[in-house]
Amino acid sequence: MTRAEDNPVLLVETLTAAAFAPFGDVIEAASAKQLFPVNSGSAERFHDLADIDTTWKDGRTLVSIFRAQPRRLPFEIRMLERHPLGSQAFVPLLGQPYLIAVAESLQDRPRVFIADRGQGINYRRGTWHHPLIALNTVSDFLVIDRGGAGPNCDEEALRVAYRIDAAEF
Repeated sequence: MTRAEDNPVLLVETLTAAAFAPFGDVIEAASAKQLFPVNSGSAERFHDLADIDTTWKDGRTLVSIFRAQPRRLPFEIRMLERHPLGSQAFVPLLGQPYLIAVAESLQDRPRVFIADRGQGINYRRGTWHHPLIALNTVSDFLVIDRGGAGPNCDEEALRVAYRIDAAEF
């Protein structure tokens, strides 16, 4: 049996649209495909920030709030999940940083990103990811994902447990 401190350590990367592109979209003003004034010029619309994909196989779009408990570091990544029938978007409501762990396949070493205040993400349909990893405090997230018939959450244990250390970011 291995000790937790012997598990491979994952480096924490800054969340950018380019780095996260293989897994989905970063939801932030800088990712807008268009910007234009709305509400008689009293607001700006940062337009088309994510490819929300929820209607496949007669799905429908759900809007929910998830309340995530903060995780203590070091933290082990032992499993990943994916949603084969639709995308899943998370937008922090309290402006707290959080971690995102993703992999292109279960055989790949996961990548970990830290979301800065106000950055949301949208996992592409089928993207392997770890459930929410809130930091510091209880955090609420607006979640946009798929509702409808059919199994839409696959969970798999990883062959290797990976560790995230506070010293890595």
